[in-house]
Amino acid sequence: MSVSERNQTQLIRGPILGLDLGQKRVGVALSDELFISIKRLNPLARTSWKRLLIDVLELVRGFDAKTLVIGLPLKMDGEHGEAAREAERVADKFARSIGLPVYLQDERLTTVEAAQNLKAEGLKVTEIDRLIDSESAAIILRDFITTHEPLLNP
Repeated sequence: MSVSERNQTQLIRGPILGLDLGQKRVGVALSDELFISIKRLNPLARTSWKRLLIDVLELVRGFDAKTLVIGLPLKMDGEHGEAAREAERVADKFARSIGLPVYLQDERLTTVEAAQNLKAEGLKVTEIDRLIDSESAAIILRDFITTHEPLLNP
């Protein structure tokens, strides 16, 4: 049973921490407790599982997050490739390690949308490169909140 399947009927509490897992960086975003606003946070360097766990635990504690959402990089046809299987493995590790409900959210095309959003903000290429992972995490989080609205418990 997948991480998301275990949590299907559970009410979702906020704040929610959203992650976009990249090879080198992990984008991070946070919702407020009432699921009204989402803000980008600084991305995390992805060096090892242990460092990522420590960094995410610090964010969970610092923002009193109640739920974790991780982007699921499905192929365009909806199939699970290696990247999606890796995201599922990481989500399972987080579920066992942090004591919060962990969900996966389809993240197809979020990087494209993130780049468009950041360009629309008038940011320079170097700023876009620095923020794109966390903007993607914010989109993943927004999509998760929209999709799971009936289960949200502010």
